[in-house]
Amino acid sequence: MKIKVLGTGCPSCKILFKNVEEVISEIGIDATLEKEEDIKEIMKYGVMSLPALVINEKVKFSGKNPNKEELKKYILEESK
Repeated sequence: MKIKVLGTGCPSCKILFKNVEEVISEIGIDATLEKEEDIKEIMKYGVMSLPALVINEKVKFSGKNPNKEELKKYILEESK
């Protein structure tokens, strides 16, 4: 599974990356986590607000910072 956090390095983006990292560790899933900070690459996903989460090249949300339970749900949905 490939997970990307899209963001330009703002505090919300950093929090999302940290929370996703923790959730991956907690549920013990095999995933590659990347940070995408290049605005040109971010624009390719069509998101209008940051941070955003992309799992297996699908945008799961943008413009918010969900709690860890919501993050688990998004990740587990894509792991099936």
